[in-house]
Amino acid sequence: MKNKKSFAPQEAEAHPSRCPDNSAFKQQRLPAWKPQLTIATVLSTFFLTGAFCLSVGICLILSANSVKEIQINYSDKCSDCSKLRENSFNWDIECLCSIDFTLKEDMLGDVFMYYGLQNFYQNHRRYVISRSDAQLLGREVNVQQSYCAPFTTYKNGTPMAPCGAIANSMFNDTIDLFYNFNSSVIQVPLLKTGNSWWTDKNVKFRNPQSHNLSSAFAGTARPPYWQKPVYLLDEENERNNGYINDDFIIWMRVSAFATFKNLYRRISRERHFADGLPAGNYTFHISYNFPVTKFKGKKYVILSTMVWSGGSNPFLGIAYVVCGAAATLTGFIITAIHLKLRKKKTYFQK
Repeated sequence: MKNKKSFAPQEAEAHPSRCPDNSAFKQQRLPAWKPQLTIATVLSTFFLTGAFCLSVGICLILSANSVKEIQINYSDKCSDCSKLRENSFNWDIECLCSIDFTLKEDMLGDVFMYYGLQNFYQNHRRYVISRSDAQLLGREVNVQQSYCAPFTTYKNGTPMAPCGAIANSMFNDTIDLFYNFNSSVIQVPLLKTGNSWWTDKNVKFRNPQSHNLSSAFAGTARPPYWQKPVYLLDEENERNNGYINDDFIIWMRVSAFATFKNLYRRISRERHFADGLPAGNYTFHISYNFPVTKFKGKKYVILSTMVWSGGSNPFLGIAYVVCGAAATLTGFIITAIHLKLRKKKTYFQK
């Protein structure tokens, strides 16, 4: 027994105590603010939060409802072209279709043209990662070591530029708008640039360094579903060509839902369209290239104006209204419970 007691101090020195120091910080004795929740503060918080959310939500819904928008499903109206595109061997045959429509009211201000897709799932895990960000920055990369498979190289070893399933499935319909004015047809001027985010155009996407784009992409080939190489996406404007093409950049930002719309063009406010799109008869001329029948999809062309809160999407306003209604309802429930318990307490005290 004596021997065991003699070894105790040595064991204590070999294994120091793991208890924290006796300081205010390590013992959690620092001063802290402890709110005193009273019935007045709780109810005022709920009612003020509810009033704020309801007012903001109503303003957002009214603003979204003031947006003027027209949406046309052209996958059914261009049925002949749709059947032609079902056969992949007809990819080099051009198919045009025209769609007439009428604007009953003026669309004043900035007018935006979108293309919409339905039942097109871009949120599949393999699809989302099927790209090479290093390649899109203009760097020399081995695409076979990227996530682009199977859209990396051709059988002869020629790498694809750009690689990946996202780029390969890029939307490639061409849409033009014409205004029928006094027995004459006027083409509505559309802006191809300025539609993508500044960070995408100047940070996330770069062309390879070279004296011209054709030599910059020498030794590469277009993706299988493309009709022309990446350096010919916009032959009229070199600053909107290659990886920094606005249409390509917008497509590469994938959607989280199966039904979505992407910005295609903006109406150039000049001459007859200085104030927007006047009421009247219009025609869409569409070069139909993007097939949708195999996945039971639909295609839309959308014309829409904008307000301070954005486009015609009431989701944010509805979310605010729901949160405000829930907070207000909770405040009334707490008030009822408080009054009921107070009456019982007064009764028992008597």
